[in-house]
Amino acid sequence: MAEVIWGLATSHVPSIGAAMDNHKTGDPYWKPLFDGYAPAREWMAEHTPDVAVIVYNDHANAVDLDLVPTFAIGTAPHYGVADEGWGRRPVPPVVGAPELSAHLVRELVDDEFDIATFHELDVDHGLTVPLSVYCPEPGDAWPCAVVPVLVNVIQHPQPTASRCYRLGEAIGRAIRSYPGDLKVAVFGTGGMSHQLAGGRAGLINAEFDRMFLTAIEHEPEKLATLTREDYIREAGTEGIELIMWLVMRGALNPEITRIHETYHVPASNTAAALALFENGGQA
Repeated sequence: MAEVIWGLATSHVPSIGAAMDNHKTGDPYWKPLFDGYAPAREWMAEHTPDVAVIVYNDHANAVDLDLVPTFAIGTAPHYGVADEGWGRRPVPPVVGAPELSAHLVRELVDDEFDIATFHELDVDHGLTVPLSVYCPEPGDAWPCAVVPVLVNVIQHPQPTASRCYRLGEAIGRAIRSYPGDLKVAVFGTGGMSHQLAGGRAGLINAEFDRMFLTAIEHEPEKLATLTREDYIREAGTEGIELIMWLVMRGALNPEITRIHETYHVPASNTAAALALFENGGQA
């Protein structure tokens, strides 16, 4: 039987990937952020999953804005790295886990979630930057296969925080029902507070971010009651990406252990954070 062994919440700011790709992680601007990652990276390197289920959003690089599914899962054997306008990141292509993907789609549909499927998909920084946060030097291949789970956080109406948390719970049940012997990690990506345009461009709300980092461990149901308007008002228009962290949290058991946390302002125009949890207890 498959099991979820840990969950990772991390920002997916594209400039974080660019800093790694261009060997700038030791520069004064970036060093505090990457120093904060180090303990989590050491722990994750010793607890390698067979598959990472990565919850992220496409940024209009592979998914046309004329047709944006609320929830979707990649079912391909491999995923190319998207060209986001400045060439493809110099990272390995992503190997899929099509059998687990197909199992998740079937189980989630039976659990009354309407899931779109991508049989072909290029993945952008929303997925590749979290992989680099996890494994900064993959060489020719990432250390695990990947199931991409896409969430619409761009076009209104986005799914509610409650629906995302319940999706995570359903993903956790589906993983545990998979007959293969797999160790699975679940990533929730995006955030924290940031707004990239409009009158509040540059918004960062550290007080809300700190509350969220505490509550996602101890009171995820509290975060699930917040409305879209709550997230946008408190965390900015792009801060609504935090609902994807709730998918990750829902996939974990109620009892978890916080391994490491770091919070940094700013990474580009974003409050960037990482929170790593070891799964434990009973589902």
